[in-house]
Amino acid sequence: MRRGANLGATVLRTRRRALDPMRAYDALPADLRFWLQDAARPWSPVTCLRLWRRVMAEEGCPARARARLDRIEAATLARDHLRDPGLA
Repeated sequence: MRRGANLGATVLRTRRRALDPMRAYDALPADLRFWLQDAARPWSPVTCLRLWRRVMAEEGCPARARARLDRIEAATLARDHLRDPGLA
């Protein structure tokens, strides 16, 4: 039988290989890793890196970018709290 010949024989979707979260975290810029250490909730390294690049392009300074990430996180926490007041 050919390798991969049964891919169409099921209705189940194929899964993408998950990234190694520690490797993804280790590859982040140091300033972003420092920010993540004190984050209130866990963030995906991929999501965080995308956000960091956008914020750095707009702010240009790691200190201002970290401050902006703090504001973004506060807004996210407030929005989550409105959806589920049981979150603290």
